[in-house]
Amino acid sequence: MKKARQGWIWLAVLLVVFIIVSYISFSPKPKFYPGYVSDSPSPTGVKGFYTYLNKELKVKRWHHSPEFLPKSQKNEILVMVEPLNIPETKEMNEYTDFIKSGNTILLLKKNPKGMFDVNILPGEFDSNNEKVSKVYDENNKAFKAVIKSYIRLELEQGDSVLLHDQSGVVALKHSIGKGKLIVAVAPEWLMNQNILSYDHLPLVLSLLEKGGSQSILFDEYLHGTKAASDTLNVYPKWFLLLILQGTIMAMLWLWLKGKRFGPIFTPREDSVRFSDEGIRALAAWYIRGRLYHDSLQIQADYVKFMLQERWQIPYSREWQDLSSLLERKWLGKKPSEIKEFLHGLTAVLEKEKIPKQEYVQWSDRLDRLQKEVEQG
Repeated sequence: MKKARQGWIWLAVLLVVFIIVSYISFSPKPKFYPGYVSDSPSPTGVKGFYTYLNKELKVKRWHHSPEFLPKSQKNEILVMVEPLNIPETKEMNEYTDFIKSGNTILLLKKNPKGMFDVNILPGEFDSNNEKVSKVYDENNKAFKAVIKSYIRLELEQGDSVLLHDQSGVVALKHSIGKGKLIVAVAPEWLMNQNILSYDHLPLVLSLLEKGGSQSILFDEYLHGTKAASDTLNVYPKWFLLLILQGTIMAMLWLWLKGKRFGPIFTPREDSVRFSDEGIRALAAWYIRGRLYHDSLQIQADYVKFMLQERWQIPYSREWQDLSSLLERKWLGKKPSEIKEFLHGLTAVLEKEKIPKQEYVQWSDRLDRLQKEVEQG
């Protein structure tokens, strides 16, 4: 009893030491953030713009499939900043229904082709994509901005030009049902490293104003993030620590009780009576010695013995003389195939040595013939 108590005391001490050492030595790796994500503080994220809007308006992140978008509510803006993937047709239809119900989608993507049937045009190519250019709004008021996309938008009937430069349309507004679709080809304006440069912030705010809503959603679903990207985040840390400690305690308790984990090996004396170890040893000897021809010869003789026993084909006949006899019994084969089989087998058996590949091939073919004979 005393030894058992001492064992539990040492076990508890060991567990505490393990937790302390793990906590001290743990150094989390820097978190990786993809570009254009609203919770990313990296230069390529858009957390700065999200935080700015959150102080003035009602802003939330949307991590779910578009089928759950609040289509019953109206006058909401869903902001898509350089989606990682183009949605499938079913999801695009859900986004379109969201607009038709009276909401707005602001899509900022360098090349929006493939989304919402937006048509594009090639803009003026400039090797210096960091060049500051003039962007004009509906009233021809000039702004300074950097546009890295070489794509410009093609207008359709009923579209309104919101922003343009010397290369073409930079942003437009398109009506769909009761709502609006606003498309711009400059998602880099929202980046943390660019939002305060030149006139990027006023330009983006002017696009948001066209939606005319105080409720804004940032679509993170198209960036591959989920509401609970890690299932463990659902539970509090103290609960996870308790589960970890309980698991370790259970494993140590099982270990103290003499439990062992691993494969189950059957004692040799329990299996040696029910297996022919002589055959296994002989097969291993043939393989190690590369005696493929001898092994094939023995197999062929056994099959011929089976032919005599089951199909009454004389064992004394040579393989090349069995064509007419096998044609009457081997119903699954054509006469030409049987002749080809017998000719090839005879040629192989006449060789002094054969490679492993040829041995495997003919051994398999003899196995199939044996099964045919055994099945009658």
